[in-house]
Amino acid sequence: MLNIKSLMDQIRQLEAELDAELARRAAELKFGMEKGRILFDEEVLRRHKELKTSLLNFIAQANPWVVLTAPVIYSLIVPLVILDVVVSFYQAICFPVYKIKKIKRADYIVFDRHHLAYLNIIEKMNCAFCSYANGLIAYTREIASLTEAYWCPIKHAKRAQNTHQRYRDFADFGDVDAYRSKLVPPQTVPVDKKTP
Repeated sequence: MLNIKSLMDQIRQLEAELDAELARRAAELKFGMEKGRILFDEEVLRRHKELKTSLLNFIAQANPWVVLTAPVIYSLIVPLVILDVVVSFYQAICFPVYKIKKIKRADYIVFDRHHLAYLNIIEKMNCAFCSYANGLIAYTREIASLTEAYWCPIKHAKRAQNTHQRYRDFADFGDVDAYRSKLVPPQTVPVDKKTP
């Protein structure tokens, strides 16, 4: 168990180092934030505008299959909006009952790529769609992970891929004592109750 905690501490340390490196890279790319606005160095902004692909060139160079499949991709907006409404409603109703702190939707669904001068209108629209879709999935996953941590903080017997951050702290599969201690609040289900 000590080795698992040590590995988790190393992962957290690496995540902190990654955050520091990303901040260094942002400074290197000469952009910053001021009162919620993204600001680029004048030289960088000029270079961005020079490298922008015109709308006509972008369309002329597009793969016809990509153009034909674009409506399929954009049709996902309907189920995504429905998911957004349902998950937000679920959180608003259930999290106060479970005494779980609500998740800020704006922390996950971020629209800022339209500030990039090297993107044309179609590229900006594509970026907005991807920002919404991936942000919504991350927002949904965060709500689901908090729900799982509340109701069933147990690891799977089989190693699951790409688990959420709380999963590391879940009880090991088959460790009933750890499971009971991780329930918040502890559920009052007798451990030794026999079923007929």
